Amino acid sequence: MAMIGCLQLSSLPPRSQLPHLQPPPPHMLQPSCALSKQARQFFTSLTTTSTDPSTINRSIRKFVASSSRSVALDALSNLLSPNSSYVHLSPLALPLYLMISEASWFSWNSKLVADIIALLYNQERYDEAEILISDTILRLESRERELCTFYCNLISFHSKHKSKQGVFNSYAHLKELFYRSSSVYLRKRAYESMISGLCDIDLPHEAEKLLNEMKDLGLKQSTFEFRSLVYSYGRLGLFEDMKRNVVLMESEGFELDTICSNMVLSALGAHSELLEMASWLQRMKDLSIPFSIRTYNSVLNSCPTIISMLQDKKTVPLSIEELMKNLSNNEAFLVQKLIDSSVLVEAMEWTPLVLKLDLHGMHLGCVYLIMLQWFDEMRSRFLAGAHVIPAEVTVVCGSGKHSHVRGESPVKGLVKEMIVRMKSPLRIDRKNIGCLVAKGKVLKDWLC
Repeated sequence: MAMIGCLQLSSLPPRSQLPHLQPPPPHMLQPSCALSKQARQFFTSLTTTSTDPSTINRSIRKFVASSSRSVALDALSNLLSPNSSYVHLSPLALPLYLMISEASWFSWNSKLVADIIALLYNQERYDEAEILISDTILRLESRERELCTFYCNLISFHSKHKSKQGVFNSYAHLKELFYRSSSVYLRKRAYESMISGLCDIDLPHEAEKLLNEMKDLGLKQSTFEFRSLVYSYGRLGLFEDMKRNVVLMESEGFELDTICSNMVLSALGAHSELLEMASWLQRMKDLSIPFSIRTYNSVLNSCPTIISMLQDKKTVPLSIEELMKNLSNNEAFLVQKLIDSSVLVEAMEWTPLVLKLDLHGMHLGCVYLIMLQWFDEMRSRFLAGAHVIPAEVTVVCGSGKHSHVRGESPVKGLVKEMIVRMKSPLRIDRKNIGCLVAKGKVLKDWLC
């Protein structure tokens, strides 16, 4: 047993949960936060070790004792994530946390506790969750704002697990605090959290009622609440409600921006509403709303032809002209709208020393189109003679730290396949495997 405040907490989950510490099928693995080699070895050992509680406890204690603060906390963060590749080990998040809490470097953190509570709720380990909640309330009961933040974090983490029970329980606690407080800051923070949480668990109508309450109480609304509603309605395919809230947001004096527009595009794309997406891109252009990498990601992830092409990187078209011939009219219109934007120019750095293209944050469809645009843009600039030839050209792909399989970057794989087929002089940088490099003059001669 481990002590939490003046309360006792079992260090391991019920034995009935331990036999399930087996890895999920490969197709279920999802990218999660980067892990150290030490943490990956630890997780592998837990997967293959005996399910005897004492053996598992010894393994956890040994790992914490031999790990730095960052390594131990990164491992815990990975187990807490709903998208973890090691979700089969998530029942061990609590015992790992309890071991970490005994380390000399550990500093108690209510946000981390909220994350653990949400996981315990998701695993239906309610008694243990309630012990942690009670302990946190005892620690924070005289600090109203911090207690409010704790409940807000709880709602956020519960919503990530899609736990309606968890959201509503935390919502009830937060409302009690809300009615006892006269703090405008606390009341506004509470409403923001409750609206966001309800939207995340697909209850936008209930969230909109809270937004109206907020206004009736004289609390200032913000773009955050409206964006939450817009995205939630859109994700559910309730497009009229989505558009109504965009209009409402604008009527309240908030300008439609890139972030909200990307949410609309993502929602429309999830329902294959390509014509609506085209209309929205045109609206963004008419209102001078800048496109972003996320605009590219949202649009191109919704183009079925491009997604299908990228399944076989050895056959993807290697020019924009060839690509356009393979797209439907709606897809071609969307792609042309993206090409006409300034996103490529903003992703590119061009100086006498280096021409650099950074692909971080781009999904595969975005990487594919940006690379095609980039080759065309370089050729055009070199031929015009208006830009100096850079000494070196660098394409930053990343080394795959956040990929399904660590060290295997799908982005780098796609770019490598494209440049090999194009017979481009770009090569993997010996000093940084996450980059492709070439001499500027060599690349110019190849392009022109």
